[in-house]
Amino acid sequence: MPQVCPICEGANPATFARVAGYPYFCCQACDSIFIDPEVLAQIDRDEFVRTYDQTYWVAEDESARERSFGPAIARVAELFLYARKPITRFIDIASGPGYLLDALSLYLPSSKGLFWGVERFPPSTYTSHPNYRIGSLEDLEGTFDAGVCIEVIEHLTPNMLRSLAVAMATKSTPDSIFLVNTGMPPYVRNEDPGYLDPLVRGHIVSYGLRGVEHIFKPLGFDVIPLPGKDWAFLLEFLPTKRTPGTATDRIWTPHPSNRHIFHDAEMGSVLYCLGLDAARAYGSANHHDGGATKWTAPLR
Repeated sequence: MPQVCPICEGANPATFARVAGYPYFCCQACDSIFIDPEVLAQIDRDEFVRTYDQTYWVAEDESARERSFGPAIARVAELFLYARKPITRFIDIASGPGYLLDALSLYLPSSKGLFWGVERFPPSTYTSHPNYRIGSLEDLEGTFDAGVCIEVIEHLTPNMLRSLAVAMATKSTPDSIFLVNTGMPPYVRNEDPGYLDPLVRGHIVSYGLRGVEHIFKPLGFDVIPLPGKDWAFLLEFLPTKRTPGTATDRIWTPHPSNRHIFHDAEMGSVLYCLGLDAARAYGSANHHDGGATKWTAPLR
């Protein structure tokens, strides 16, 4: 039994489950679920439980494409409405094959150049988008106004997530905003216990919001929940103003330039409509039916 949580240093985490022979524990202080800390230390030494080689990408390719042309593009659409500042550079962190860049090029051809993607362990075949980069976020030049990190942090040890948080802070300016899509503990407990999967999908941690705050808040990020979504949250860097209400309230007053981007000269306003509906759907449904409706998260 670990004595402290590797995420927030809370005392005496409890046993949660055993998955594929690996024990997972849960922290009462930060609500995170994590694989045996000895395994986390092993991964930090580059001794991976799940190696992200070409066999991983062969198995992942179909779901990566399906996600990019479906729920991932919906997450981008709603993020543009949450943002308080004009988005002139957008980053897909750990972009995989870069299919999300292809989807955005299809639906927003007039704004193709503002979208970037970076992937440290790319598959052998990936997008031809000119802004796709192989490497780490910190390797890129300049800063970004917004971005997504979709189905990534559940693969990362706490030390890896801390390094990513530092890189994100370095590449942000005040009011930069990011949407992180990952299965959080309420989702794992209530909807998909199989989300924890060290050997096939490589999911070693389910980060609770308090755990995320422990890592990101000291670097200047506000951690903002999204109503009805226990598989996504926002990170806003050095916000210049804080207003009452939820993130969803922002969608009615998006920055004019961001709204303009989503009224593409060729493709029209399909992503603007998608963003409005994606932002409202989960929280609104749970509000009106008293929580009776179960919404399954669009995760792999």
